[in-house]
Amino acid sequence: MRLAIMSFAHLHAEAYINNLRNALDVEFVGFSDLDAERGTHFAGVFKTKWYDSHEDLLKEGLDGVVICSENARHRELVEMAAGAGVPILCEKPIEVTLEDARAMRDVCKANNVTFMTAFPVRFSSSVQQVKNALDRGDLGRIYAINGINHSEIPLEHRAWFAQKALAGGGAVMDHTVHLVDAYRWFFGCEVVEVYAEVDNLFYRGEVDVDTAGIVTLTMENGVFATIDCSWSRPTFYPRWGHLKMDIVGEKGFMTLDGQAEHLTVYSKKLSRNPTWMNYGNDSNQHMINEFVAAIRENREPAVTWRDGYEAVRVALACFESAESGQPVRLEVGQ
Repeated sequence: MRLAIMSFAHLHAEAYINNLRNALDVEFVGFSDLDAERGTHFAGVFKTKWYDSHEDLLKEGLDGVVICSENARHRELVEMAAGAGVPILCEKPIEVTLEDARAMRDVCKANNVTFMTAFPVRFSSSVQQVKNALDRGDLGRIYAINGINHSEIPLEHRAWFAQKALAGGGAVMDHTVHLVDAYRWFFGCEVVEVYAEVDNLFYRGEVDVDTAGIVTLTMENGVFATIDCSWSRPTFYPRWGHLKMDIVGEKGFMTLDGQAEHLTVYSKKLSRNPTWMNYGNDSNQHMINEFVAAIRENREPAVTWRDGYEAVRVALACFESAESGQPVRLEVGQ
């Protein structure tokens, strides 16, 4: 199979190259990017071919693409790939407006193209263990979940993350969607109410987006859930960030740290500060493997457009709630 990456704007593209190269019987063709400086740089870093035109890349007879553009440019690239009949794995959030997200669904359906949302959290072994425990009923009735997904601000890596026009928002758009998708997957139901406090607590005057958010959710099954989705880690923190959960049930309590498997590394060459190097499960690799398998088997992937869409609905509802100061109701299936 011949796979490629469309745009290198998202920092996850740097990991996906190796994941694609490590996938069974996959040839990584290269990547396209309209930014010449970025394209030249990463072509050299990864010893791969850079296409300065998305159209030229799509002419290479591809079996699938991973779209890693800025959030607000996903629709454009999805329409190009779908028009060429190429299956798509799209970075999250899938778009910054519901209108654009729905347009992406429509163009993929019209061209009979597979669309998968990039939610690697589902493929984490620890998250899957929680899912299995919930399915077995180990904790009985679930009362509440407290979730954390926070990191440093991405300014030093990709400045567009903190530009509202390109990202659609800040920490809320960046981090809320992962936990929302996990909660929906755990219970097989939707979020029906959102209340959020959103603000720029950490970089006021430096960026025009939110850097902190506390979100409370009510699930369709009555479970109460929260999300801390802030860019609260300092830039010298040993690791990019965290994904954690506390789950309270009638029969017990479960805590999850999705990135607990790490070694503390002290190295003058790597960094002046101690760093945490992860080992063990690579959720990105499992996600890429699922994308490849869905294409080979001509089936719907484990994570669909609908999953990406519902997560964006909640993220946008957070901003609406923060502005009004009131909870926002979400109608199921819309």
